[in-house]
Amino acid sequence: MDEKIKILLAEDDTNLGMLLKEYLRAKGFETVLCEDGEIAYERFLNEPFDICIFDVMMPKKDGFTLAKEIRQINSEIPIIFLTAKSMKEDVLEGFKLGADDYMSKPFSMEELLLRIEAVLRRSTGLKPEDEQEIFKIGKLTFNSKKQTLFDGEEEQKLTTKESELLRLLCLNVNKVLERNYALKNIWADDNYFNARSMDVYITKLRKHLKKDPSVEIINVHGKGYKLIL
Repeated sequence: MDEKIKILLAEDDTNLGMLLKEYLRAKGFETVLCEDGEIAYERFLNEPFDICIFDVMMPKKDGFTLAKEIRQINSEIPIIFLTAKSMKEDVLEGFKLGADDYMSKPFSMEELLLRIEAVLRRSTGLKPEDEQEIFKIGKLTFNSKKQTLFDGEEEQKLTTKESELLRLLCLNVNKVLERNYALKNIWADDNYFNARSMDVYITKLRKHLKKDPSVEIINVHGKGYKLIL
């Protein structure tokens, strides 16, 4: 699997910061969360990042000041500003600093994800891991777009649900794919009947993956499933 895109997230609201971090992690991004601008600046000096998301109003060093200092080090890295303000002057200030996008709180996680993907395509040409289509699963090759599993000789056609579920497992390979996240992502509801349906699809995927004995999908009690390679 390709190396994950790395996000530097500076947000002083602890609850929002953790929510954003977990959401972006679930979507395939490596995300470093910092609670103020000074910590974010130090992390930027010592680690490589692909994109920055900065809250404007932060203690010690605000988002605009942080962006100015980071632009002196790397003038090309994409920056998205988050703010509780919607004043025209703040938006203009953000774009003067070279912001690639600007979002006013409250915003939806889905919209932020779309903005991130658009900025990455436009600014860096990087492809988010969440858009990956081809996966190597041991000796097998999974094409999520064509919904096929190829073992080198025979191509197995998967159903849409099988393909969507296997893709989520691949994006979280060797990590726990949480049941509720998978249910809401694929079935849009984590009710009892959808949960039983997902169990059936997991059983079907295990049969498909038997062609390579080194690959397995294990149950993680009370949490979800894990694809082991």
